Amino acid sequence: MEKSSLEQILQDAKLHRQLNSLIVAHLRDSNLYQAASAVASATMTSLNVEAPRNRLLDLVAKGLAVEQDEMSRGISSSAYDLGTSVASGYGGIPSSRAVAVDFGAVQETKGLSKSFPKHETRHLSEHKNIARCARFSPDGKFVATGSSDTSIKLFEVSKIKQMMLPEARDGPVRPVIRTFYDHLQPINDLDFHPQNTVLISGSKDQTINHVAVSSSPKPLNITSINCKTKQEFTLNPYVNFITAFRFFDFSKMTAKRAFRVIQDTHNVRSVSFHPSGDFVLAGTDHPIPHLYDINTFQCYLSANAPEIDDNRAINQVRYSATGGKYVTASKDGAIRLWDGVTAKCARSIPAHGTAEATSASFTKDQRFVLSSGNDSTMNLWEVGTGKLVKQYLGATHTQLWRQAVFNDTEEFVLPIDEPTNEIVIWDAVTADKVAKWPSNHIGAFRWLAHSPTEAAFVTCGTDRSIRFWKESLSSL
Repeated sequence: MEKSSLEQILQDAKLHRQLNSLIVAHLRDSNLYQAASAVASATMTSLNVEAPRNRLLDLVAKGLAVEQDEMSRGISSSAYDLGTSVASGYGGIPSSRAVAVDFGAVQETKGLSKSFPKHETRHLSEHKNIARCARFSPDGKFVATGSSDTSIKLFEVSKIKQMMLPEARDGPVRPVIRTFYDHLQPINDLDFHPQNTVLISGSKDQTINHVAVSSSPKPLNITSINCKTKQEFTLNPYVNFITAFRFFDFSKMTAKRAFRVIQDTHNVRSVSFHPSGDFVLAGTDHPIPHLYDINTFQCYLSANAPEIDDNRAINQVRYSATGGKYVTASKDGAIRLWDGVTAKCARSIPAHGTAEATSASFTKDQRFVLSSGNDSTMNLWEVGTGKLVKQYLGATHTQLWRQAVFNDTEEFVLPIDEPTNEIVIWDAVTADKVAKWPSNHIGAFRWLAHSPTEAAFVTCGTDRSIRFWKESLSSL
């Protein structure tokens, strides 16, 4: 019987912790104290972990012996590979164009900055009010935008590209494939389910809505966490949560409402799906992130959270690639790193002083976090130590809730410059500013979301418009 995705993730996390412990113990017992201390700090492992002497060597020796025996018998080790399961809703998720940058291994490289390729841009559509947020699907095939007019627009990226072809300049291509209406207040954030064709939205009306992108939304199965036995979590004490199911078959083009609604107690400012798709994190006006089981609709809070001012709302919450960690960016200027299994706050970093921390997200290798704040800084932090690794200076943002994001290869950082209404681009490794482009928005633009799979991004803003940017053919 197959294990649930949650059980698999918990097992993987446990295996990684055991491996980290064995590595630390091996280095320590080999008198490599400095290396052991570095690994312990980077992986949040105790330096005094107990393990039988030479345990790691014994396991490696046994593994190599088994592998050699299999090879001699003509058995391919790939037969035992778990592989990566890809949901039928998305199809094969293309990999990024290049391996993400290892910031921990990069030496000082001032003067060796890369050039950011030229992009072309096109106006896609308009909301009836401010366009507040945007998000790409994990496979990069869809992008959604949310607005103060309470609507969500869903675009198909292939149709956007078709529309941008010279011969299609005045053609009938319409990249908007759905428009959803179900919120009563402005949309704050969006996220796509990692496997199923489901979109989630968070709003000032204190709700989290699910809408199905495809014509046949699939059941979202979960192995529930029992609050009475999981001491790390406690039920939210503020309210009895109101829940309702609303399912729609989107082969019917008239369906525009959510098929499921979760009611929160606070303004939902940010949402993030767990990589398993079974849980949703909500960052709200409450200082502690809310974790939802999307089958039972129960809300869990960490029972081990630090003392945080009740008035310090969460501006953004994001899971790491495996769900082993998540990060919050808060109005008190701090970013906080949380353990994805125990929900304990592992580290609080005063990232932006007394100015709001407006965004925070992990690098693909989960070793670093990129944050931005209303002190006009973009900072790269080492997860294991809380150390500031890079700082990207030269763009001003002090008023609006702005983002700083990596491009898909993590070679560049893209934020917004408020006074000039421009897109500023840094080389992520050298921290040199390499480009500055006009946004082509009439008013201030509020959000920039980059595709996870290619050189393309979306901007949206106070002029209600949505613009798509992609690498121009002349730069290829």
